[in-house]
Amino acid sequence: MKLLFLNGPNLNMLGIREPDIYGKQTYADLEEYIRGFCGDLGIGCEIFQSNHEGALVDAIQAAYQKFDGIVINPAAYTHTSVALLDALKAVGLPAAEVHLSDVSRREDFRQISYVRLACCKTFAGFGFEGYRLAAEYLLTTKSGVIDTAKE
Repeated sequence: MKLLFLNGPNLNMLGIREPDIYGKQTYADLEEYIRGFCGDLGIGCEIFQSNHEGALVDAIQAAYQKFDGIVINPAAYTHTSVALLDALKAVGLPAAEVHLSDVSRREDFRQISYVRLACCKTFAGFGFEGYRLAAEYLLTTKSGVIDTAKE
């Protein structure tokens, strides 16, 4: 199995941006964590981060027939991007949504997730571990059935 891990705007600022919410670990630490558990699970992975919506759309489209699934942390685009939703729907790959923080306990505007409509499951509030949980979910479940229940 090969998964694409997509990270949206400002995740490159991990460790600097609001460490009380997102923690003190850096984006490099996140990449190392993802590569580590993927190696342990025997999953191939590619990791991509961009602050630009179009670049994320391009990465999703490029995943078609190349990856078995997508783990996406759309960050702020969660609440605004129909383009990411449409791209995920277009490629039809199983996708899991990840958020480092528990967005359900945050501002009202963070309660809306367009991306979630194209995802099998959402993992929020688990920090870096949410990425592993999402990968394990995609590894064991390729049903594509949408389940938005928070773990």
